[in-house]
Amino acid sequence: MSETTAETQVLLTETRGAVRIVTLNRPDKLNALNTELTQALLDALEAADRDEGIRAIVLAGAGRGFCAGADLAEFKHLTPDRQDLVVKRADLTSRTQSMLQKLAKPIVSAVQGSAIGGGAGLAIGCDMMVAGADLKFGYPELKHSIVPALVMTGLQRQLGRKIAFELISLGRLLGAEEVLALGLANRVVAADRVLDTALDIAEAWAGANPLAMAAAKSLFYRVADLPYDAAMAAGRDVNALMRGFREAGR
Repeated sequence: MSETTAETQVLLTETRGAVRIVTLNRPDKLNALNTELTQALLDALEAADRDEGIRAIVLAGAGRGFCAGADLAEFKHLTPDRQDLVVKRADLTSRTQSMLQKLAKPIVSAVQGSAIGGGAGLAIGCDMMVAGADLKFGYPELKHSIVPALVMTGLQRQLGRKIAFELISLGRLLGAEEVLALGLANRVVAADRVLDTALDIAEAWAGANPLAMAAAKSLFYRVADLPYDAAMAAGRDVNALMRGFREAGR
């Protein structure tokens, strides 16, 4: 199995066969998302999606936590008199959060320790999520006089409105078993097994026909937002196209 590694100061990428591991690498800050890390993450996801040798992606965090959300230290520069920076940062965050479901390649989050705010958004924004037993998950932004504006859409689409509003308005942190019970995580394992379990999932994905996988992922999210008849019509169109996947996708 081939194995290559690349890194920047704030982000690590590693290729194992057909799987790309993307690791947030600010462990001293619990991988808090500043502009540099957010841009590096977006670039790495786009690069993995373009790479024809990559068939699945794992998103992980270095150190004892997955991601503590936005780096509040950077907010002192994002003031009303610097509206250009405010808008640029909001656009970058929005693009990064929404990119996960737009990727043609399936992506699984390997989440240990804290997944807070924007980190929680990244964790559940992936197609699947493996949670460590030490997980602390939630949206405490209002406690800091911040609105969780760019993670609210993803959360509400995955939870009933009452529970989603509870998490946003009260800032309550959830443990791994509650996250699993709510359907936000697919697996709960010991913290030291999170990455290996996510890799097992990614390697299973990598064994599938990539054209069929990309079509299945695209259709999955597309039909979620369509009325029943329109969703069935979209499925019918993909069903007709899939006859050529076997010959073209291997």
